[in-house]
Amino acid sequence: MTVKYTPDHEWIQLEDHEAAVVGITLHAQDALGDVVFVELPEVGRTYAKGEVAGVVESVKAAADVYMPLDGEVTEVNEALRVDPSLANSDPLGNGWFFKVLIKDMGQFDPLMDEPAYQKFVKDNA
Repeated sequence: MTVKYTPDHEWIQLEDHEAAVVGITLHAQDALGDVVFVELPEVGRTYAKGEVAGVVESVKAAADVYMPLDGEVTEVNEALRVDPSLANSDPLGNGWFFKVLIKDMGQFDPLMDEPAYQKFVKDNA
């Protein structure tokens, strides 16, 4: 499965040709600290790339979660709403935020792969 990363510290993993899962990266959850609340996007709503699609709040800060590409939210992680700490304990797995139906696959390819994202984090530390 292909995973890409944004400069805003979201990850997006393709599930099939046009469906993907979105969450926050290990770096993002490290920077935030203990997550205590998440605001998830509205299922069925279409968001533009870069639009705020949710919020994650920790004991230290609040941060927006941005839509990594144009798409329609098809599902949100209700378990995350009940237990926001999943964003810390398993950000790349059970701590996913939402699923999206991608409108323009051409927006996926330019996103960073794992080595490029790690370099980005290091260069911007």
